Amino acid sequence: MELFKPRPNRSRVRVAGLVPTLTGDDDVARLGADPGVAPRDEKRITRSADRAGERAWESEAVAFGDAARAPDVLPGPLVAALADGVACHPLQPVDSLASDRRLVGHRSGVWPRGTNAFRTASRYRFARGPGPFDVRVLNYLELADRFDRSGIGTAVAHQRRALDDTDIEVVTTPWRDGHPAWALGGRLTFGDPVFGRYDLAHCNLIGPGSIAIARHARRNDIPLVLHAHVTREDFQGSFRGSDIVAPALGTYLRRFYSQADVVLCPSEYTRRVLETYPIDAPIRPITNGVDLDALAGLDTYREPYRRRYGLDGMVVFAVGSVFERKGLTTFCELAQATDYDFAWFGAYDDRPLSSQSVRKWTTEPPDNVTFTGWVEEIRGAYAAGDVFLFPSKVENQGIAVLEAMACGKAVVLSDIPVFREYYEDGHDCLICADASEFREALARLEANPELRDRLGENAKATASEHGLDRVRDELTDVYRSLC
Repeated sequence: MELFKPRPNRSRVRVAGLVPTLTGDDDVARLGADPGVAPRDEKRITRSADRAGERAWESEAVAFGDAARAPDVLPGPLVAALADGVACHPLQPVDSLASDRRLVGHRSGVWPRGTNAFRTASRYRFARGPGPFDVRVLNYLELADRFDRSGIGTAVAHQRRALDDTDIEVVTTPWRDGHPAWALGGRLTFGDPVFGRYDLAHCNLIGPGSIAIARHARRNDIPLVLHAHVTREDFQGSFRGSDIVAPALGTYLRRFYSQADVVLCPSEYTRRVLETYPIDAPIRPITNGVDLDALAGLDTYREPYRRRYGLDGMVVFAVGSVFERKGLTTFCELAQATDYDFAWFGAYDDRPLSSQSVRKWTTEPPDNVTFTGWVEEIRGAYAAGDVFLFPSKVENQGIAVLEAMACGKAVVLSDIPVFREYYEDGHDCLICADASEFREALARLEANPELRDRLGENAKATASEHGLDRVRDELTDVYRSLC
């Protein structure tokens, strides 16, 4: 028998038998060890508590053994504090020779021969395969208030909304008392009072909070999912000095992502990039998705937003934070070479850390270019524009592209691998390799409104394939595979 599922680089407990010792309540028992029996193995765990719910902060070595060769099936519930220092994890006694693979309900069931005879019910109260999936997932985004206007923040919001209609309980902070500083200096071991309970950790960034959670998950045998929203390649061109920092970032990302049980990423392109680092963990692409419901009803915003920013005719536009990596210079040079109104809806930084090109173009933009800054109603941005222009140099997927498509806009994209992966030139977008092709594409779209409409309708169908229902199904499939 094994108390924990074996995993690489994780400690295990081999158990020949467990001796239940009743406490005051007939329905609550604590794990005990027969001192006269030589153990097959022993492990330092949080000590057993007298009753369910009692905290047990200290640790002691507990030997497990059974000289009498106890049967595979033991009667009654067994309670011990194992992972988070609270004696609230019933260890499910089951028949290890049975063939049924599903747990029945939350407290009883059977597992096949060769699998664990005892499982912590708080982590294994759900069944593998079809059926209810009742598990507590930590979906963590550190510095969330600073990323709420970013693509990463949007992707995380999509994950959480997608899980709303499942049995999965989502928590967004790991800290018991809401303060991450405790974790960085605390004991990241069994019984640590810093961390709350969660059955699976899903981290979306790469900073100190995520490092602490990764350490805690690994030490407590909790499945760890790391989401690769950040790569060395898309970090370049983000702010002043990012190109210098990028090589060191690549080394850090290789080590950070490699500790995961699964690394998620937004595309096959990103998976191939991560494999070159290389990442020593399974990598699985999963769409960032698009919230179709949130974009409904945008027509009422068209005229108000066009009047607000003085836009007229066929408006060429972009949405998202203003970075050189997203094709800022190409966007502005195309505006200089044409007579269309151009608008970029999104926040930009003109402080010293911003790149030279961002300061240059936002400080003295071409006459036909408007930088709106942050807009509260994103539907107004998509309603005001006619042709979505996104000459980005590097993308892992591009949520703004999916949003523009969901709004039925004609989309013009740069010729980079991730766009070729997801979209088809001439069907749901126009893909351009250089400035002359961009100019030609815009001219075609102005001269042929029917082409704009056809591309927009096909784009809307493409975006519908990336709805939150797909995010939900792909996430739960990943979680099931780990739990």
